[in-house]
Amino acid sequence: MAEKTLRFETRADEATAAKVADELGRHVAARFGPRDEAPLHVFAYDGAKLVGGLNGVTHWRWLYVRQLWVENEHRGKGLGADLLTRAEAQARARDCLGAYIDTFEAEVAAFYEQRGFIRFGAIDDFPPGARRIFLVRRF
Repeated sequence: MAEKTLRFETRADEATAAKVADELGRHVAARFGPRDEAPLHVFAYDGAKLVGGLNGVTHWRWLYVRQLWVENEHRGKGLGADLLTRAEAQARARDCLGAYIDTFEAEVAAFYEQRGFIRFGAIDDFPPGARRIFLVRRF
């Protein structure tokens, strides 16, 4: 019997990287069921101008808010809360149990906490000199 030789690569083509993701996805789905991942977006316009938006995804009956952005001149006027409320309504319509998000800014974490989110973890020095804060809220 020939001895197997392992070879390690640090660069891969997209097909190889996709195979790793697919294999892990199959392994996880066998235990927890399919992700049923679907994008979720809410955008706000002032006339034709984009002034805020939320990009997220629902999977395993949870909403992950990837990005929530509001243009500077529209901050502090409730637009961020409106975007979040509309995204949560879509998530509830998809039978989601709750939402989770992360941020690098304590002030932004406070914004989410005012809306019922709870901090459940943080990573110091990520990015260096800052802190990544993780929050969750059940519906």
